[in-house]
Order: sequence, then structure tokens, then C-alpha cells
Amino acid sequence: MDPTAPADDRRRRRVLIALIAAGLVLAVLVGVGIYGLLRGPAPRTEPAPTGTQAPTITAPPTGTSPAGPAPVSQLGGPEAFARQVAQALFGWDTTSGYGPADYAQVIVDVAAGEEADALAGDVRAYLPGAEAWAQLRQHQTRQWLTIDTATIPEGWVTATSQAAPGQIPEGAVAYTIEGTRHRDGTWGTEPVEASRPVVFTVFIVCTPVVANRGITGTHCELLRLSQLDNPLR
Repeated sequence: MDPTAPADDRRRRRVLIALIAAGLVLAVLVGVGIYGLLRGPAPRTEPAPTGTQAPTITAPPTGTSPAGPAPVSQLGGPEAFARQVAQALFGWDTTSGYGPADYAQVIVDVAAGEEADALAGDVRAYLPGAEAWAQLRQHQTRQWLTIDTATIPEGWVTATSQAAPGQIPEGAVAYTIEGTRHRDGTWGTEPVEASRPVVFTVFIVCTPVVANRGITGTHCELLRLSQLDNPLR
């Protein structure tokens, strides 16, 4: 820093350096995917609408009907629950007569009570907003996810070992989902399809449930979601 610079300039530079340093610390926390679970919701970022470049023309889907939001089962164990959440998060159809809020609601319905508000913000970040939805509906767009892997990341062990007592709920676990997001619809009069790889982390908490009518299993609730393509590794 130039000692001959005016005092006001030196003070502004010190403030700027401090802000940059604070930003780097925040970036590290967000980068490991656990920051949202421990500190609250991430800011909403809307997915860019399709159509920014010409999509690949494929054969139109056959034998399908508009799909509304399906409830997420909370039984079956943590991995099965994490996979169902992932499918619900990416599965929607603009021709179904439902909107983004309807598809978001089935996910929020399985939220852990204390995290419901923050989780709602996480979910909205994955879904198109109202304006984007209207544009996608003009192209009869639907979306779904194919999952390649659902694994407990190594970073989860580190995060749980370093967390303060009571900071992470007992029975909580994280699954990092890797797969491919697919979209299809129409471009003019032609059927089209586009896809891209995605990765994200689902934070859940599961507890044993009492046998009911011969059914036993594990009851799970959803805590938080990492930012898209910014998972816990």
C-alpha cells in the first residue's frame, strides 16, 4: 500500500481487502456443500431457460402422458429416500396443468420441520421461476433425471467430526447424487431434446419407525440441498 496515498484511500483499500478475505472464507464453506445446512439458505439462482442455442433433434417421446407431482415416500431407507428426492426435484412437466409451486410442495412436504423454510428456498433455486415456466410451457417442455450414482461423500465424515455438538442432527446423512438432467419438448414443429450432467448433495435425517401393519423400515426427512453442481465431495 502506498504510504503517500491519502488517508481516505488507504482506509478504503483496507476495507476492500477485509471484504475480499471474508468472501474467500465464505466461498470455502459454500464449496464443500455443507454451509447451507449449518448456516441457512443459499440465495436463489434461477436456472437459465432452454433455447439459448439450437437443441438436438431427437425422436418424440411416445406412450407418455402429462405427469403431475408425485408424493415422496419417506420409507425404504436413506439412500432410497435420497434418490426419490432427487427424482422429484428434477421431474416436472409444463403440460401437466401444475406449476413450479406444486412440484416444490411435494418436496417441502417431507422436510424436517425446523428446516422447512430454508429448504423451500433451496428447492426454488432448482425449479424454473414463473416467467421461465411460461416460456418452457410454450415449448411443451418436460424434465426428468437419470441417476448414475448416489454415494455418501468423504466430506460428510469430516463435516460431522468437526461440527459442534448438536449442530448436525443425530441420524443425519448426506448423499451426493450424480446423473443426467434431460429435457424434451418442441422447437417450432420439431420434437427436440437436450441433456446435461448434474451433481448435487441431499442432506437428510432418518430414524427407525415402529412396525405398522407388517411394514418396517426407516422414516426419513429432508434437511437441505446443496447448490446445483456444487456438491459435498
